[in-house]
Amino acid sequence: MHKLVATDLDGTLLHTDGTVTERTRAALTAVEDLGVTVVFVTGRPTRWMLDLWEHVGDHGLAVCSNGGIVYDVAARAVRSSRPIPVDVGLRVAGLLREAVPGTTFALEKTSGFGKEPAFMERYPLPADIEVGPLDEIFDDTTVKLLARHEEMDPEAFWAATEHAVGHLVTTTWSSTGALISTSAADVTKASTLALLCDELGVTREEVVAFGDMPNDLAMLRWAGTSYAMANAHPSVLDLADRRAPSNEDDGVAAVLEELFGL
Repeated sequence: MHKLVATDLDGTLLHTDGTVTERTRAALTAVEDLGVTVVFVTGRPTRWMLDLWEHVGDHGLAVCSNGGIVYDVAARAVRSSRPIPVDVGLRVAGLLREAVPGTTFALEKTSGFGKEPAFMERYPLPADIEVGPLDEIFDDTTVKLLARHEEMDPEAFWAATEHAVGHLVTTTWSSTGALISTSAADVTKASTLALLCDELGVTREEVVAFGDMPNDLAMLRWAGTSYAMANAHPSVLDLADRRAPSNEDDGVAAVLEELFGL
């Protein structure tokens, strides 16, 4: 029996335009009414979630920043975090600059966002971001070190990053561009979800998980039942137990309706 639903957001629960349909909202609400816990598991930082909570259910829990943060949605507060040790983060940055010249860095923190001046952000930034040398802005609230390269192929950059620093941190790629997220060693969506499930008294066999990109692989491998979206990356399609319709076809909702007889 499934007691917890863990779903990625972008490319999985959300349509490509970032919206949530009424069908999906209804399915999530119905599942929770049955006593099943719904956990949103995403690479997004909490700062990108504020406008989304009311659309996916203004309650419950979320694993954000690829496992770096567990967020209490109702309380609008960080419940727990798994930061990168400062010495490790700075060593990783140094090794990656040597291995792949031209790499620039930014930080996701429990308190917000910071970046080097050379890091080119693709989205509007809040006014209160920290900008400065990495060794001045990296602190013990940092849960993700973001590495970007403006010229390399995305998957080639991921491979180079993993080769250079994968023994020190967890590297993931979930973007269309050459942007790699690094978390503390062994911190993934899966490991943080497992800790949360232990707290809730839920076993992995009781978890059904949905995802579409390589940063979902560990979660899908860990969950008792895993679904790859029809639009998923080939590595995800190869790994998952089952396949769901695409995110544009409300694939998560379609599976939940079938699994729970909604």
